[in-house]
Amino acid sequence: MYVSDLINDFLEYVEIERGRSRHTIDNYGLYLARFLELTAEDLPEGAELKPKDITPELLRRYRLRLNRYKNENNIGLSALTQAYHLIALRGFLRYLARRGIDSLDPSLVDLPKATKKQVTFLHFDEIERLLDSIPLDTESGLRDRAIIELLFSGGLRVSELCSLNRDQINLERREFVVRGKGSKDRPIFISASAAERVKDYLDARRDQLPALFLNNSKNLQAATTSGDYRRLTPRSIERIVEKYTRAAGITKHVTPHTLRHSFATDLLMNGADIRAVQSLLGHSNIATTQIYTHVTDQHLREVHSKFHSETN
Repeated sequence: MYVSDLINDFLEYVEIERGRSRHTIDNYGLYLARFLELTAEDLPEGAELKPKDITPELLRRYRLRLNRYKNENNIGLSALTQAYHLIALRGFLRYLARRGIDSLDPSLVDLPKATKKQVTFLHFDEIERLLDSIPLDTESGLRDRAIIELLFSGGLRVSELCSLNRDQINLERREFVVRGKGSKDRPIFISASAAERVKDYLDARRDQLPALFLNNSKNLQAATTSGDYRRLTPRSIERIVEKYTRAAGITKHVTPHTLRHSFATDLLMNGADIRAVQSLLGHSNIATTQIYTHVTDQHLREVHSKFHSETN
């Protein structure tokens, strides 16, 4: 049994048993294909990699080549991207162990230390400027205002926002449920303002299509009767956010995920418990939520000012 065949089995396992998204599965496939590519030169000509061939020495050489890897534009892989490759390999080795297939112990795959990215977020006055830059005299404007208010008010991922249907949202109760990463459901709560903007947008629509947010382009061709051909894509929403960021004169690089960061930061700055924020964001690990500890800077300044005496 060859590793290439077992990788296909593993990807099916990840999809069916682990419930991972298509995006995650495609990435795992890419990372493991690169593993085969970078270890091929360690094999005799014409030979294929077998599970027992994955040894500590092969792993060492693979990590070295991964670190030196350059694409066609002579650009290497960041420490974070290298870590993703190794996470995929470790997951594959765990799968082999579960099946009783002799190979490298997964615990021997150590991950490199990656530099944490600095989280970009908008302060509340910047959120207000962003919202004020959106005109409300057109259906597109009403839609875009509702999108940005939902992203900030509910802390949604852009993929979650795109998948919403109009019958999912209870505008009276101002809450609904989304299915996030790992097919986990979590409640979303939104402000009265966000609910009002969604209502304004839906009232302006003259269709009965199920998708909550639609592309208004007249050039779209109906491919299905479900109306999903008009559902906004994550890239479309990224462009919407970029458009109004520029209109508001905000110089930061702002994406839909920036609004999710802003949601979490705003909660913590106003005294929310980090465990509650973890639940609202749908993070399975508290360490993921702790990237927002930068918000304590403001409190540290207050402590310093209150308790540290200045010399004259």
